[in-house]
Amino acid sequence: MSNTTIEKPYKKTSMGSGGKKVILITYPNPFVEEEAKGLVEAAGYRLVDTITQKKLSHQQYGIGTGKAAEVRDLVEEKKTQMVIIDERLSSSQAHNLAKFTHQEVIDRERLILDIFNSRATTTEAKLQVKLAELKYEIPRAREAVRISLKGEQAGFMGMGEYAVDIKFRALKKQMALVQKKLEDARRRRQLFITSRTRLNIPFVSLAGYTSSGKTTLFNRFVSETKEESPSLFTTLTTTTRGFEPLEGKKVLLSDTVGFISRLPTYMVEAFKSTLEELSYADLILLMIDTSEPTESIQIKFQSSRQVLEQLHINPVKLLVVLNKIDLVPRDQLQEKLSLFRDLQTISISAKTGEGTKKLRVLICERVFDLHGESQVIDTAVKASPSIDSAV
Repeated sequence: MSNTTIEKPYKKTSMGSGGKKVILITYPNPFVEEEAKGLVEAAGYRLVDTITQKKLSHQQYGIGTGKAAEVRDLVEEKKTQMVIIDERLSSSQAHNLAKFTHQEVIDRERLILDIFNSRATTTEAKLQVKLAELKYEIPRAREAVRISLKGEQAGFMGMGEYAVDIKFRALKKQMALVQKKLEDARRRRQLFITSRTRLNIPFVSLAGYTSSGKTTLFNRFVSETKEESPSLFTTLTTTTRGFEPLEGKKVLLSDTVGFISRLPTYMVEAFKSTLEELSYADLILLMIDTSEPTESIQIKFQSSRQVLEQLHINPVKLLVVLNKIDLVPRDQLQEKLSLFRDLQTISISAKTGEGTKKLRVLICERVFDLHGESQVIDTAVKASPSIDSAV
């Protein structure tokens, strides 16, 4: 394959329905490897092989030279179309590996951005993804241009240095325009939040790691049919609906974008106008998938807490919801509950409804500050035909 056919590492890749055959290079850690495979699947690619290495920050290729040779041989053997490295790469690292293996190379951040692109449906979500893409591309642009000017790789159509500066300034101008549009969207959201506050209706928000079951619980509580999927990042936009956890007690419930480990700060910033709704919530239901191994639960919980800290969320607002208990033996559930002994928790299955009756009660106790009225609430639960029968 000629070097000139290699796509620029920073270029947006085609998602398509064809499902490119890819090789994944990731760390030799079960949690990290499974998450990376989930990202590849969510992007619509066909994973044909996985290679692991302890260090993915080697200067020349990201991976070591011996591992790069192994990848080159595997590319030829498997007839793949892309190599994905589960780490951040510089333009030169991606270019060097692409040139060495004669294969398109993308890194973890580009992979996540491709998934975001495929999931974005609203104007605001598309703007948020575009901003994240520009923040990803701009630091790489000058380096990529330097490579193309050396004649090593076709890029920017062979433009000269003056044209390169024009291109770079155009990217900066485009980012400023997207930021302005997002700021306008943020102001509109603020007006909505102000109007909502005047109604004096408590606001509850669902948060947590991607695929923890937020949308399943949202659909159960508000009787909607939003798309539910084990695939990562099914939800990229915030949806808010009203519902009555108990008769006569109306609250607003919001479903938000899921978190993920090693999510760069600039991506959190790009989605800030959506995620900042969490700041206005009276209660945040932090969803945890208890069907996963203990180590995975700990990592995902800490990743979620880190994002909430970046958003300056008061931890007092949190209620940890341990979901998918229908998939966990009772003795294992007790062990996993012990991980959160210092936090208020409740165990449920959003799919079967188990525990959601108690969750409704707990939501009311938290947002209406009912204190000693638990007996009255319990009576209301039993009398209400709209409450799930599962306990």
